[in-house]
Amino acid sequence: MFNIYIMKTETLKKIVTFLEENGEHNAPLMWKLQNNIPITEKDDLIVKGGLSLWDTDITSLPKGLEVRSNLVVVYSKLTSLPEGLKVGDSLNMVDTKIKSLPEGLVVDRDLYLRGSEIQSLPKGLKVGGFIDLRDTKLTEYTDDDLRKMIEPDGYIRGKIVR
Repeated sequence: MFNIYIMKTETLKKIVTFLEENGEHNAPLMWKLQNNIPITEKDDLIVKGGLSLWDTDITSLPKGLEVRSNLVVVYSKLTSLPEGLKVGDSLNMVDTKIKSLPEGLVVDRDLYLRGSEIQSLPKGLKVGGFIDLRDTKLTEYTDDDLRKMIEPDGYIRGKIVR
């Protein structure tokens, strides 16, 4: 038989801070986001894999964030996405309360907006795959209208799913 000791969050924060200050270890981005710890290193803004914020209490993401795989913000408490966001695979925003996308958003594959509160697309939006607009106000626009919204530098390379 063994005992499991659960540390208080404050104790864990002190340990992580100590390790960072001594150059021994950088805390993972999720740890920093969940514990409101400032992002101080540019490298912290690059997530080499995916990032799932499914049903988390995280309310904001740092400017210039790059997620090299999938970003999932389904049922999250996010109210916006940061400027300069780049997603190397797909961005899943199904049923989010986010009302707008940041200008210049880059999604290398697919953008899922189904059931979201997004009402327009930002200038410079780049989507390498398809965009899913089902159950959104965006279905009221024609494909041409949607493509004009993202001009002059934006594109949607795949289908617009309605």
